[in-house]
Amino acid sequence: MIRYTPGCDVGALVEWALDNPASDYVIQRGAPRTYGRLDTGGPGHPTRFGIWRCTVGAFECTEQGDELMTILAGCCRLTDHATGEVRDLAVGDSLYVRDGSRVTWDVSEEVTKVFLGWKEGGY
Repeated sequence: MIRYTPGCDVGALVEWALDNPASDYVIQRGAPRTYGRLDTGGPGHPTRFGIWRCTVGAFECTEQGDELMTILAGCCRLTDHATGEVRDLAVGDSLYVRDGSRVTWDVSEEVTKVFLGWKEGGY
């Protein structure tokens, strides 16, 4: 079992550039930077599990894979372009996003999340 208390160190993360052509990133506000780590999975695998962090700013993208996420630190607003649904997320909140969803991440306080993703055919 893994326990996490807000403010705890999640370990080393590396910068993940917002440059995947399949995600079609569009920066909307500021200069958000993302960092992460895969603890399980990777290229060619259908599942992945890891930690992701994003600095303050806003961007839109197309999600790559079905994903269940839980916010460990910070807060943000996630908007689904297809449905118009807006979700304000803070510590302890979880959300499921489907593969191919076009969303806007509006990060008002640096966010750290844990995620479990699945993509048919692999990432």
